[in-house]
Amino acid sequence: MALAGVRVIELAGLAPAPFCGMILADFGARVIRVDRTKAAMSMDTQARGKQSVALNLKQPQGVALLRRLCAQSDVLIEPFRKGVMEKLGLGPDVLLQENPRLVYARLTGFGQSGPYASSAGHDINYLAISGVLSMLGGRGAPQPPINLLADFAGGGLMCALGISLALLERHASGRGQVIDTSMVEGAAYVSSFLWKSRAVGLWNRPRGENLLDGGAPFYGTYRTSDGKYMAVGAIEPQFYDLLVQGLGLDAATLPPQMSFSDWPAVRAEFARAFGGRTQEEWCGVFDGTDACVTPVLPLDQAHTHPHNRLRGSFLQEGGEVSPRPAPVLSRTPAAPPPARGPAVGEHTLLILQELGYSPAQVQELLHCGAVESHKPNARL
Repeated sequence: MALAGVRVIELAGLAPAPFCGMILADFGARVIRVDRTKAAMSMDTQARGKQSVALNLKQPQGVALLRRLCAQSDVLIEPFRKGVMEKLGLGPDVLLQENPRLVYARLTGFGQSGPYASSAGHDINYLAISGVLSMLGGRGAPQPPINLLADFAGGGLMCALGISLALLERHASGRGQVIDTSMVEGAAYVSSFLWKSRAVGLWNRPRGENLLDGGAPFYGTYRTSDGKYMAVGAIEPQFYDLLVQGLGLDAATLPPQMSFSDWPAVRAEFARAFGGRTQEEWCGVFDGTDACVTPVLPLDQAHTHPHNRLRGSFLQEGGEVSPRPAPVLSRTPAAPPPARGPAVGEHTLLILQELGYSPAQVQELLHCGAVESHKPNARL
């Protein structure tokens, strides 16, 4: 796989950092998650392919062990607020001195500088000050798109990209570097189209009344007679014509496609038409055409769609369905293991042995509480 031979240390955190670690693990990196001791269970639902070592970083022995891990690794993923690692004696100045090839990835909401750098926040807050939240939702108050845009796209995915770039550059320089991943900036960057397209008039109407934010009747969703939905994205005139034709409407009786003032009336007409048939019936009408009309699939049914099933777009692991890693590489595709995520401290003893600790030293670390080791619960 593409990242085979790369060793990653992931300090346990919430959604964005585990996603970043899972991406790297899916593409072949060995990812060791550093969990806290006395943790009843891990909150990492994106732990596929990872290993776990449980360390107490409030004890010097635990800190020393993490330094030893980082000295023999390629990447560190650090998700804490600004200054936490420095207080532990684990800042970049220390770890890069001990391992100049280390890629030290810092993943935070607001970044490592600025007046908000030490502040708490969540996806909605990062979107808010990025400017992106102001554009989301229909008429009325802005609405966040779950917590996908800042946490996962702007955070975990952008951090994985930064790590990949730093590893690539290291081939030329032989040196690691620090990656400052701000979810605010990541969310803004993946939304660059919003800024770049303002000059062409895509966003000059109030929120919810523009081409791509729910204003246009040919770009939205419609309820079918069986209570399901169809998604419509017939922007181009030739696609719009096919939409109107498939709905059984007379184009001559409809106003011009881009007549903004008529959009509410056209939306009502489209809604009436879609409400006359089931989702399956509309798929029979539009599948195989360029009308840009597709069914809105629930999470638990997406893997059953013929297109997704043919491509193998979803994995089924012990009864759980999840997306296949993307993108697909022709020679070194991701090959995530079908195994469950690790229990907290499941690989502590293995990793201590690999680091060269003697059995007596391991017992001393266990006895003083600097590390913990747990066997996973049996799963029938």
